[in-house]
Amino acid sequence: MSDVHLLIVDDDERIRQLLQKFLIRHGFCVTSARDAAHARRLLAGLEFDMIVMDVMMPGEDGVALTRSLRQIMTTPILLLTANGETEHRIAGLEAGADDYLAKPFEPRELLLRINAVLRRVPQVEEVAVLPKYLHLGSFRYDVERGELWEGDHIVRLTQTEAQLMRIFSATPSVSVTRAELVEKLGRDGGQAQERAVDVQITRLRRKFEKDPRQPRFLQTVRGTGYMLSPE
Repeated sequence: MSDVHLLIVDDDERIRQLLQKFLIRHGFCVTSARDAAHARRLLAGLEFDMIVMDVMMPGEDGVALTRSLRQIMTTPILLLTANGETEHRIAGLEAGADDYLAKPFEPRELLLRINAVLRRVPQVEEVAVLPKYLHLGSFRYDVERGELWEGDHIVRLTQTEAQLMRIFSATPSVSVTRAELVEKLGRDGGQAQERAVDVQITRLRRKFEKDPRQPRFLQTVRGTGYMLSPE
């Protein structure tokens, strides 16, 4: 979890140092702030995965800071306080805190609560952004339209050839096995269908390869299948 960055906000220097050392020992990247004003300056320039904050601080307290931060960010916040009474917990949660831990507490419990909160944070999946065109020498393939062009002239593709180009263009420079091609073309499996795919690949190469017998762009991956390698 070395990529998880925590912000510890507490006016007690001894507690800040103890928490920082403990959490670093458990694989977190940790930055600490001595009060709300210091925390605001850090938050203005850095991104954090979670904030662990004391409630009772001079000046702006943790509940007020939480309420203010909730107007501009969704970073998870765990509040720490010596006040374990119900009304104090409710005040913190109503302000937008994700969890609440009363002092004194075992460091192990804090670690478990931090991990529990982080598990509840939705993970953003990285989506690969495909280029609009794949360039194959003097040809270009329009990924969105599924069209192959040479200059201003569109190259006619059969239905199967068009399907193959869509399959390859979805993962350029990645090998696709014959069995996968058969499945994605919606055909029953078997060696006969795989040989039929080989025939279709040969015909497709003739549409844009300068020398189909020594293909530059639609390459054969020995023992695996085929791969489209655009420029």
